[in-house]
Amino acid sequence: MNSRERLIATLEHRNPDRVPYDLAGTHVSGIHQSAYQNLCRYLKLDDSPAPFADIIQQVVIPSDALLENLKVDTRGLFPLCSHNWNVIGEDKGDYFEYCDEWDFVHHFHKGAYWWSLVKSPLDGAEIDTEQLLNYSWPQAALKERISGLREQAKKFRAEGKIVIIKSLCAGLLEMGQRLRGMENFLCDLFVDPDNSKLILDKLTEQKMQFWEMVLEELGDVVDIVVETDDYGTQESQLIPPATFRELFKPRYKEIFSLIKKKFNEKKTAGEHGYIFFHSCGNVRPILPDFIEIGVDILNPVHVNAAGMEAVELKKIFGSEVTFWGGGVETQNILPRGTVEEVREDVKRNLEVLMTDGGFVFNTVHNIQAEVPPENIIAMWETLQEYGKY
Repeated sequence: MNSRERLIATLEHRNPDRVPYDLAGTHVSGIHQSAYQNLCRYLKLDDSPAPFADIIQQVVIPSDALLENLKVDTRGLFPLCSHNWNVIGEDKGDYFEYCDEWDFVHHFHKGAYWWSLVKSPLDGAEIDTEQLLNYSWPQAALKERISGLREQAKKFRAEGKIVIIKSLCAGLLEMGQRLRGMENFLCDLFVDPDNSKLILDKLTEQKMQFWEMVLEELGDVVDIVVETDDYGTQESQLIPPATFRELFKPRYKEIFSLIKKKFNEKKTAGEHGYIFFHSCGNVRPILPDFIEIGVDILNPVHVNAAGMEAVELKKIFGSEVTFWGGGVETQNILPRGTVEEVREDVKRNLEVLMTDGGFVFNTVHNIQAEVPPENIIAMWETLQEYGKY
């Protein structure tokens, strides 16, 4: 099987020849610049800095040489957005400052590993409705955002790869928090539902405009679209499941219905398009809701969060959704474990998640700066040895 055939079999819940491997097909399944360069040195490859998929996270687009060396089955497309477009930091002495197209202010402290959001444009204890109505929203449907991506997608498909494309921005809950500040928006949802709904409606409109434009132009050459929104914590959820179902689920259903409609219009007979949805933490109570509104792929499998035990997830949902990630635990084992601990964790997760297809191997989240290359290679070698059907 080539990479494309392998992924399609997996997404259709059939057993491929081996578990597909994703590295950097998305901005939530990638690798930090520092870890990337260290890995290249370890493998005796060119260790020049790679272009960024996401400058804010410092996540890169690896070289073809590394991707081929590691037999990576995925290739990502990264439209121009606030995380990779005109990111110019003003030197403020101890840090750089960047104000993006959403009017979010970010700081990068010298010697840090990533940018941090420090100021929200609609911050305040209460929403100023007039300020909200006058807020200048980005132009979501600018075709400039996808300049050159059709050619990239056709090249990747010709090479036998699955093609993935990311969204305009983070999800509805995350973007609401970035607009208002985390504490403010989480309170707004309960004490100011009208203005909260207005914000969510405007964000939904932004996403709808973006996907309408993107899939009109690229729907025939893209296989998977990525949406991301974090609802889980290590123990529970950021908002009650009932609040998700009331405020967020209907809006995502609208977004996902548009995506599926555009795929149906653009795909040739026998081809399908898939929705990849990323949410960290314990999302067990709302996972059935994700599936109901059209999520085909859950990322990550946050295996060390409460309620996200791989055995139970695979048993209950394994036939309904493809699990993408969870191949190795990334909070402790991958960055700080021994090579043998990494191998044992990968073997344990493979044994559960690869059964009956429906599993794409990736870490629980991006490989961070401090992860030693020896552990990355131990992870990869274990996948190669035990990830065969």
